[in-house]
Amino acid sequence: MSFREKLNALRTDTVEPLASQGETEAYKQLKSRMHLKLLDQFDLSALETLPPEKLRQQIASTVERLLNEEQAAVNDFERRTLIRDIQHEMLGFGPIELLMADPNVSDILVNSYDQIYVEKKGRLELTNVTFTDEKHLLRIIDKIVSLVGRRIDESSPMVDARLPDGSRVNAVIPPIALDGPMMSIRRFAHIPLKMENLVHEMHSLTPEMAMMLEGLSRAKVNMLISGGTGAGKTTLLNILSGYIPVSERIVTIEDAAELQLQQPHVVRMETRPPNIEGKGEVTARALVRNALRMRPDRIVIGEVRGAEAVDMLQAMNTGHEGSLTTIHANTPRDALSRLENMISMANLNLPHKASRQQIASAITVVIQGLRLTDGKRKITSIQEITGMEGDIITMQEIFAYAQTGIDAEGRTVGHFQATGIRPKFAERLESFGIHLPDAIFDPNKRYH
Repeated sequence: MSFREKLNALRTDTVEPLASQGETEAYKQLKSRMHLKLLDQFDLSALETLPPEKLRQQIASTVERLLNEEQAAVNDFERRTLIRDIQHEMLGFGPIELLMADPNVSDILVNSYDQIYVEKKGRLELTNVTFTDEKHLLRIIDKIVSLVGRRIDESSPMVDARLPDGSRVNAVIPPIALDGPMMSIRRFAHIPLKMENLVHEMHSLTPEMAMMLEGLSRAKVNMLISGGTGAGKTTLLNILSGYIPVSERIVTIEDAAELQLQQPHVVRMETRPPNIEGKGEVTARALVRNALRMRPDRIVIGEVRGAEAVDMLQAMNTGHEGSLTTIHANTPRDALSRLENMISMANLNLPHKASRQQIASAITVVIQGLRLTDGKRKITSIQEITGMEGDIITMQEIFAYAQTGIDAEGRTVGHFQATGIRPKFAERLESFGIHLPDAIFDPNKRYH
């Protein structure tokens, strides 16, 4: 079992609640002292050889012995907490292990060693979890990035990495970070969300919208998922890719591997930043080009953000139907404008009309996600690209979400509604044996 697998196995254990983290100065000093003594006496090579549970037991028994030798005045609760914290320090990521184990935490935001926020159910809240000092935080950051072969130091003070469970990490250290090392962790659920969760639990879209999106994915329709940071783009991309038949070969391209595809025939690739000498960079564009030589049925790009947009659109236009990607944009129209700007980044000197024709012929559906002020995520618009009129890409909205206000508790109030337009892609869905009833496009129905 690799060290990463051991971390995952250790993290699945139950932990005590966050409230136990109110540490006194005496407790911090005792923990630091025990940790240093443990490092002196513990066989660090055991981290690579012993199974996870044996490691836990060995650390616990060593800490118990050290406490008895020192005759430390600690009660049973403090003793258990101390053992747990030192296990986290040795085997995991220190104080944030408790936050990582909380299934309700979706983001962990470390502003400084003594100020850590979390996002729960769309709301930010300050925790009482802290690191000992900046060196402690820096040590944990270095531990995280080294696990995936990345580095962070003064010459390279920013890094993107991922944890063994797929969570995305961004860290910034001085001299870029003025107030000391900072880190943000975007959590991913151990059990990936399904469309039923979005419909019935989170109310991010209606059953009718979900039925249509499932049909679009099965019918190999090219889709672009648009939205701001934290709007749920990657979550929706994961769910839609889950409808791809198991018989198809999928190639995924990401900056930091986040997708959790369940199909058996998936080939995953990840970009690579330049090394300390400025060499060895592998861009998303190079990976898209390489993917075309790998006989993919579909190409799934985690996020399009640069010149790779040209190669992606050409792939969508030349037989790789059903490809999916996400883009940062506030509206479907803005998403197309951003794509056009990305095409210009490839220095092909294409006229605007030619760029727009590429976009209009490659992409059929744009799905817009939005994170509302109360933290809820909604699919606010599903639009079909219908072609060109002169130099303008034409679109028609199929479903929309209208926010009508905010209630007394600060929650947004609104409703989903069909526009009454039956999309042109309904004919393609019919050819794949997928029938969309006329009733789902009834504009008189509203869903709250």
